[in-house]
Amino acid sequence: MDSVAAVVIGAGVVGLACARALARRGIETLIVERHGAIGTETSSRNSEVIHAGLYYPAGSLKAQLCVAGRRQLYDFCATHGVDHRRCGKLIVATAPAQIARLEALQQQGEANGVAGLQVLDTAAARRLEPELECCGALLSPATGIIDSHALMLALLGDAERAGAVLALRNSLRSATISAHGFVLSGGGWRLRAAIVINAAGLCASEVAASVHGFPRPLVPAIFPAKGNYFALHARAPFARLVYPLPEDGGLGVHLTLDLAGQARFGPDVEWLPSVPPGEACAAFDPRVDPARAAAFATAIRRYWPALPEGALAPAYAGIRPKLSGPSATAADFLIQGPAEHGIDGLVNLFGIESPGLTSCLALADHVVAALQLG
Repeated sequence: MDSVAAVVIGAGVVGLACARALARRGIETLIVERHGAIGTETSSRNSEVIHAGLYYPAGSLKAQLCVAGRRQLYDFCATHGVDHRRCGKLIVATAPAQIARLEALQQQGEANGVAGLQVLDTAAARRLEPELECCGALLSPATGIIDSHALMLALLGDAERAGAVLALRNSLRSATISAHGFVLSGGGWRLRAAIVINAAGLCASEVAASVHGFPRPLVPAIFPAKGNYFALHARAPFARLVYPLPEDGGLGVHLTLDLAGQARFGPDVEWLPSVPPGEACAAFDPRVDPARAAAFATAIRRYWPALPEGALAPAYAGIRPKLSGPSATAADFLIQGPAEHGIDGLVNLFGIESPGLTSCLALADHVVAALQLG
């Protein structure tokens, strides 16, 4: 039977970052991806935003890894030629009663170590963005945008230069804990590995449940939330990202820019049926219902009344693998290493939604620490 030191399940941005971290430490690493290309699910169907780290409870993994990961990511982009721009973001209050929530977000961000946050009055916000309608705004200068596909290619390039191998169109079907690690099998292949990193995103619970001997009570349910995006078929008058205050399950229908200056709006939150622990992750419909444009337009006009009629066109959708459902408090990242489940060499990454892209390099460091690799 063939052997490899480490297997990473999933070639999204986090799986690639983990593979890079392992390979750069001289660990023979195989990346197993069920699709025919890298990053085809959550990693390529998001807002491509580098988050500052202001939304998450102090001390949470999301707060710690977002702030650390953002700093690492900007450095990585600069050294690897990954297109990005530190454009900044305005989170807007559209009613006077919301100003207190802006101030609370500023305090939360500062507690997390985010520098440069400023609460602006209407006049100051409109000096930055003249077409913005608001009662006040929170400026986050550390927020940016990134070419997520270029990032993943750069991570893969580093990993392959260090000896990692990518195996596309291969799915893990089962794994067995053995005396010397794991025996893994898929469609026509079987191998031994000392380390297994479960970075399967939407299917992470299913992968964990396929490991014979893994404690089933530790496999979480998944609450998938579809996020729809609409493109703007008009010139965007904004130089910065514009966000409303957060809503149940997401950050609100916000305006983001790509690196060419084209604007898009989203995501909204469309809850899908929950997936019980360990059950198969269902394929999702990537199409955006054009009828959702009316609700998008209503939300957008709260901060941009001049949105032209008929300017929204369906763009794309993505799925977030949430660990908490509608109306529940947002769950933190759930990273289970040997300290949590008692199985040497195995790390499960559950609920890696936003800010997973921003946090990818810090998440990889966290995985290495969980394995006690130094």
